[in-house]
Amino acid sequence: MNVLVGLGGSDESDKTLRRTIERTQEVGDELTVAVLEKPETKRSQDEMYDVAARLLENERIDAEIVRLEGDPGSALVNYAEQGEYDQLVIGGGTLSPMGKIQLGPITEFVLLNAPTTVKLVR
Repeated sequence: MNVLVGLGGSDESDKTLRRTIERTQEVGDELTVAVLEKPETKRSQDEMYDVAARLLENERIDAEIVRLEGDPGSALVNYAEQGEYDQLVIGGGTLSPMGKIQLGPITEFVLLNAPTTVKLVR
């Protein structure tokens, strides 16, 4: 399967990448990592790029890493439309006090507009 994983600079992104790497090792997916520009997050785009490169190298996964500029949701959906991806993986979603999932605006945009199946890692 050809998989695109979108990463911002949050702890969710680390978890998302780690889970995607585990699956890649198990089933041999082709992986592309898209590092998004999200100034309000804990890590900068460059820092997240370095984290992704280090994790992929440590696990001996050969994957392309790209930097996407502009609005994170739109940039990720546009990039996914240009490739032939079978799945788009993103992190996101929190639980409300009532136990229902709450999606942020970027996650919601990607879920509603992606041209392929979206896997949400929580």
